[in-house]
Amino acid sequence: MVAAKKTKKAQESINSRLALVMKSGKYTLGYKTTLKTLRSGKAKLVIISNNCPAVRKSEIEYYAMLSKTGVHHYTGNNVDLGTACGKLHRVSVLTITDAGDSDIVSQM
Repeated sequence: MVAAKKTKKAQESINSRLALVMKSGKYTLGYKTTLKTLRSGKAKLVIISNNCPAVRKSEIEYYAMLSKTGVHHYTGNNVDLGTACGKLHRVSVLTITDAGDSDIVSQM
């Protein structure tokens, strides 16, 4: 009971920070653009949904490790991540290049 409440509160915290990034920061959505920003070294944080295919997830984690970028595994699926971004479509991978007014990069 307590663990479920804590994860829900953490989820709301991540969603509110993501909403702030969407308003004031810079980001890219999608697998291909994530790999491009990781290769160029511009990525600050990568957020991956929990139903992203395993091969893609491991490739993104590998590139993130090489570029010394943080990776956060989002607890919801790609529909939930898309909704948290304020989009009406599915988002399996999100890369934050500039956090704007949000403190999401330092907190993850």
